[in-house]
Amino acid sequence: MGKVSNIQRFCIDDGPGIRTTVFLAGCPLNCLWCHNPEMQTLNGSIMFFRERCVNCGKCSKICNCHTMENGLHQFIPDSCIGCGKCVDIDCGALEKSVAEYTANQVLEEVKKDKSFYNISGGGVTFSGGEPTMQFDFLLEIIKMVKNEGIHTCIETSGYTKTSNLEELAPYTDLFLYDYKLTDADKHKKYTGVSNELIIKNLRRLNELNVDIELRCVIIPGINDTEEHFTGIGKIADELDSVKSVCIEPYHTLGNSKRERMGKAKTLEKITVPAKETVEEYLSKIHTQKRVYY
Repeated sequence: MGKVSNIQRFCIDDGPGIRTTVFLAGCPLNCLWCHNPEMQTLNGSIMFFRERCVNCGKCSKICNCHTMENGLHQFIPDSCIGCGKCVDIDCGALEKSVAEYTANQVLEEVKKDKSFYNISGGGVTFSGGEPTMQFDFLLEIIKMVKNEGIHTCIETSGYTKTSNLEELAPYTDLFLYDYKLTDADKHKKYTGVSNELIIKNLRRLNELNVDIELRCVIIPGINDTEEHFTGIGKIADELDSVKSVCIEPYHTLGNSKRERMGKAKTLEKITVPAKETVEEYLSKIHTQKRVYY
């Protein structure tokens, strides 16, 4: 069984063509700008949608993470273990961000749009979280998808055992590989882990001649630096397997999710960059490879 946060159909930003993206739960990083914080743990999170709540108080009777104060429902997630008993009352205001799937169940879902993949040059993308956190499940399902003749992508931070990527490589048509920060100290400060293993694994995939696209989230005031733009261009040109660079401008979607999780927002003072700013990012990345956003 695998822990799946979402299976999203008709995606156009997660690799070539029309795709189905399978979001697997769990991530070893803790990026301040994470836009899927509900997937950071394997068990997921309870999400409270206040706008749907009618303050019936049923959840407060079965779990001390929910209280009623002056007739209003309050969600206190500190002691939440993600059991989902509160979700089971089916009030509509509470959701669990992760569900269990078998590999066959995932396969049946992604096969529904096989005709669209064939027409558009699309396929299936495994994302997260960090999909390699569930390595055995990922390997099982990606083999099944490849046996169906479907194009496959894995979106990864690269923070995993090198042997994991080596085993996945024969079944992966394209790695969407996060390149977050060139500076090692900043990488650890803002993501919680060093980039040493990430760069090592990137170079190993290059040795295996697997197609790679660098995915670079640019955060104003954190990694929108000349050093990082230079680093992106340099490593892209060094590695023949890197076919393109995708710049992903910062957005604030993660904060609305954190609010539903009962957690504090992060990077609140950072604004989403304007289109002109993103165009400027592109102009600063000097590489022979395709650069786009």
